[in-house]
Amino acid sequence: MGLEDKLPSGILLSTVEGLAGYMRKSSLWPATFGLACCAIEMMAAGSSPKHDISRFGMERFSASPRQADLMIVAGRVSQKMAPVLRQIYDQMTAPKWVIAMGACSSSGGMFNNYAIVQGVDHVVPVDIYLPGCPPRPEQLLDAIIKLHEQISNTSLGPNREAIIKEVEKAALNARPTIQLGSFPLEGTHA
Repeated sequence: MGLEDKLPSGILLSTVEGLAGYMRKSSLWPATFGLACCAIEMMAAGSSPKHDISRFGMERFSASPRQADLMIVAGRVSQKMAPVLRQIYDQMTAPKWVIAMGACSSSGGMFNNYAIVQGVDHVVPVDIYLPGCPPRPEQLLDAIIKLHEQISNTSLGPNREAIIKEVEKAALNARPTIQLGSFPLEGTHA
C-alpha cells in the first residue's frame, strides 16, 4: 500500500524533469531547411495523410527560426550555404535540436568535393542522423520518435548549458571527414 493508493483519482505524480520533457517533446516546431531531394520526402511527411506528422504536434513547419526549435537539414549543404545555416540555427529559440536528413547532410554523400560541407555537424551540432538517399518519410517519422525519447530524457539543471556548449565546441572542432584518410584505388600506384 503506497502513496498512489491514498491519492484520489485524477492525481498524477511526476518529476519536474519528466513533465518538462513531455511538454518539450510534444510541442516541437520544425524549421525547414530543404536543400535537395531529401526536402521532397520531408514535405511528404508533413503533408501526406499517410505520413501524418501532426500527430506529434508538428503540423506547423515554421519559416521563421525564432518560432522553431527543431531544424531538419534535408540535403547537401554547400560551403556558401553553411554560414546561412549557422545564422538560422543561432536565431532559433533554446532548447533546439537538429536532424541531419539524408546521406548528403550527414556526411556529404556522394559529393566528396570542395564545394559541399562533408557533414552538417561541422556547422551545427546534430542530435539525430537519418541515413538514406533520400530517406523515406517513414524514416523521418522514426527519427522524430527517437528524438522525442532523447528530449524526454534530457535533464534540467545549471550544468545543462555548459554541457551543450562543450558538445557543440567538440563537434565544430572535429576533423572533417574528408581529412580522415583516403583509400587508394585498386591498381593505382602512389
